[in-house]
Amino acid sequence: MTSSPEAGPPDSVGDAAPTRPAAEEREAIRRRVQRRTLRVVVAGQVLGGAGLAAGVTVGALLAEQMLGRSGLAGVPTALFTLGAALTAYLVGRVTQRSGRRVGLAWGFGAGGVGAIGVVVAAAVDSVPLLFVSLFVYGAGSATNLQARYAGTDLAPPTSRGTAVSVALVSTTLGAVAGPNLVAPLGRLAVQWGLPALSGPFLLAAVAYLAAGLALFVLLRPDPLLLARELERTSTGRPDEQDLPGDRLVPRPDAGAYVGATIMVLTQISMVAIMTMTPVHMRAHHHGLADVGLVIGLHIAAMYLPSPLTGLLVDRVGRTVMAVASGVVLLLAGVTAAFSPGDSLAGMVAALVLLGLGWNFGLIAGTALVVDATVPENRPRTQGSIDVLVALAGAGGGMLSGLVVSVSSFAVLGLAGGALALALIPALVWAHRDRRPV
Repeated sequence: MTSSPEAGPPDSVGDAAPTRPAAEEREAIRRRVQRRTLRVVVAGQVLGGAGLAAGVTVGALLAEQMLGRSGLAGVPTALFTLGAALTAYLVGRVTQRSGRRVGLAWGFGAGGVGAIGVVVAAAVDSVPLLFVSLFVYGAGSATNLQARYAGTDLAPPTSRGTAVSVALVSTTLGAVAGPNLVAPLGRLAVQWGLPALSGPFLLAAVAYLAAGLALFVLLRPDPLLLARELERTSTGRPDEQDLPGDRLVPRPDAGAYVGATIMVLTQISMVAIMTMTPVHMRAHHHGLADVGLVIGLHIAAMYLPSPLTGLLVDRVGRTVMAVASGVVLLLAGVTAAFSPGDSLAGMVAALVLLGLGWNFGLIAGTALVVDATVPENRPRTQGSIDVLVALAGAGGGMLSGLVVSVSSFAVLGLAGGALALALIPALVWAHRDRRPV
């Protein structure tokens, strides 16, 4: 049976599908489904961003309130990170077998369940349940990051950076709305007989579950499964399901490891400096309003430039933008190191540069990973890389406090900037060895 562009693409690999459609027909199908996929990803990312930001905003405060001391207020961040790392791996494996739709729906669903658990733990004042729920809640943040790959499965190589940027900038919409709803959600929780700080997790539960449901229902046809089908019919290669074992699935090209290195190094540099900036500012008598302004502008710089960054990644190249990431992060570290502690303008400049450098590195690194993989090995590779990115962030956050305690914030800024430059040797290696690994 031969399908036409008007008939629409198959819903999955198993549906009735053309065995060898004409190249023009395959391209028409790809373009049409890609447009729909990006619209659905945008909706899912807006919801996912709201779920992530609303809960993270008050997670430490809730832990401090329930534990009765501030010394363990950092536990939520550690639990989010560990939960995110495990979920990145699991979502990659589920997606490898069942497609983006199932993998992303599963991850967001787990995040929603974790948010519900946090609300219940706050209501019954159960610290063990709180810790378990926070761990599960971390699934939402990992899935929110993994969703950026869904827009690239059907994107041509010349627009993959742009596809990644669409997902990232969409997250900003929800991330901005979430914290601004903390106060009204707290009042709603009190009206329902719940602790005020559990209110944002009510939004997180609804947002994550809605994101999972939207992706599961609307992400049809599944972009990853369709990409596999179109590649199989264009090349005549057997489908992954027809292969006798994972050992025959092609391994990613060396570019995947380069992309992973870029994302890991930029994550460590960004998280390390960002984590200690509020502490540094408070030590120099900045108020909470100043701290909030600096971190807010930093987050904006992480996501809002994404459309322009994606365009540059596609037009001037992944390598150029990766080098730009290292240079901008170095400038951020130097600015943070040499700005007077009481200078609000200096902190704003440093953290905006920090967010921008991270944005360059994430989009360039993601595009490199997609370029170096094929639909058969892409989800598993992406999931494994995001585990490394999550753990790198956790390590950067923990080491930052140690560095400042034994030296100074200036040393941390210089070290973070210098570390980002280490991605340049990785790029040089990539150009010397382009053989598949």
